[in-house]
Amino acid sequence: MLHEWIGLDGFNRLSDRQSMHAVFECCSSSIWARRVAGSRPFETRDQLLDRADRVLAELPETEIDEALDGHPRIGGRADSLSSQREQAAVQSAGSDVLDALADANRKYEEQFGHVYLVCATGRSAAELLAILEERLGNDPETERRVLRVELAKINRIRLNRMLGPEE
Repeated sequence: MLHEWIGLDGFNRLSDRQSMHAVFECCSSSIWARRVAGSRPFETRDQLLDRADRVLAELPETEIDEALDGHPRIGGRADSLSSQREQAAVQSAGSDVLDALADANRKYEEQFGHVYLVCATGRSAAELLAILEERLGNDPETERRVLRVELAKINRIRLNRMLGPEE
């Protein structure tokens, strides 16, 4: 993540282009990034987080799919520093758990047509596998609701990292 610990004032002072890029690093939906960045200035961190949640809730499914494109498979090769941090506990798992996770990921993707998205921060591979296996029992509509909740959690973690510690 290029924009880390910039603070709320720093975020508010970025140019329109820079602010959109900063929030796009948090969620790869261009509409979400444009709407969140375009809502500046924010007086408080909570205003930013609440706006991010509201914008996400209003996004059409095609934009949620765009946001999912920015997330690697759980247990797979994370290509961004954010994803590497969030999945750090997964990388230390044994090959049996990683193999089971890879198999379950394939089943999930065949069933739902997109990557399994879960807020992985602080969770072990075994825990993420158990959650995945449980979510395989969801119908598509329920799963889309669940993944929006998970995406909102991830966005909040990333936005907080972008801002850094409370001022």
